[in-house]
Amino acid sequence: MEVREILEQREIEILSPYAAKAAQSRGRRVPEDECDIRTAYMRDRDRIVHCKAFRRLKDKTQVFLAPQGDHYRNRMTHTLEVSQTARTVARCLRLNEDLVEAIALGHDLGHTPFGHAGEAALNSVCPYGFKHNEQSVRIVDKLEKDGKGLNLTWEVRDGILNHGTADHPSTLEGQVVRLCDKISYIHHDMDDAERAGILCEDDIPLHLRNLLGSTTRIRLNTFIHDIVSASTGKDHIEMSEEIGGAMFELRRFMFQNLYTNPAAKGEEEKAVRMLKELYAYYRSNPDRMAPEYVRMVETENEDIDRAVCDYISGMTDQYSIATFSRIFVPKAWDR
Repeated sequence: MEVREILEQREIEILSPYAAKAAQSRGRRVPEDECDIRTAYMRDRDRIVHCKAFRRLKDKTQVFLAPQGDHYRNRMTHTLEVSQTARTVARCLRLNEDLVEAIALGHDLGHTPFGHAGEAALNSVCPYGFKHNEQSVRIVDKLEKDGKGLNLTWEVRDGILNHGTADHPSTLEGQVVRLCDKISYIHHDMDDAERAGILCEDDIPLHLRNLLGSTTRIRLNTFIHDIVSASTGKDHIEMSEEIGGAMFELRRFMFQNLYTNPAAKGEEEKAVRMLKELYAYYRSNPDRMAPEYVRMVETENEDIDRAVCDYISGMTDQYSIATFSRIFVPKAWDR
């Protein structure tokens, strides 16, 4: 018996009856031979970690645009924190940690430069609209590996696509990532806001601090324990009515006092204008894009708007700034 088969059998014997088992996956879009030592979900996790879009996350905004400090989160650190939190919950509930990790590591691959501001910018100019979760799936299905995609399993793709607040992942593992995404950014965005001096603990309503805890660390611990307690033995993932309601109230507080706070978001208007200008430029000059995107338009009959959106959304913060400067900022005469 191969190592993979032993691991698959162990999942069936040990994991919850509600967990997704690799041996029972709905499979890949293009059938492949199985690995002899890794399950399907382990392979998906590895493919995501080694792809280019994952590496670019380290230079993409989480909340603070180009923060001047070593300890502010970026999209990569957010992704890793979601993964770690989700794995903790999955282990406690006897769910499939490999599937949880793959979904968590891939859930934000499609984020634009400058976070949700960049997402809003592309959504406003692209005739197809733009949602980062849908772009994440497009990346793993088509854009990676020179147009071949990563060919991930159905369960991982479903979890990536449906990690938004209003979405409904098909697996419990996807549901875990969906909740842990929320509690992770509530935790670390508040931590970053305190570090920046924009918010302090006393700004949080007292009844929320009394219920959830008076520090970011304690609140994260409260959320994790509540998910585990409320979901144990159930065929779905949930929070208790009291803690879950408080979490969404805290999330509303963050939107009102941080995510729209001019002190944290003051530069975003410039970023939005810049991305719109880049979009218009490449829409008129598609041959100036990177070769793989030119090929998409010229030989693969991809719509120009879609290809331009793919190209710009894949840029990091600094690369988009440098590209804008190269195209639009006059250079000094040096002869």
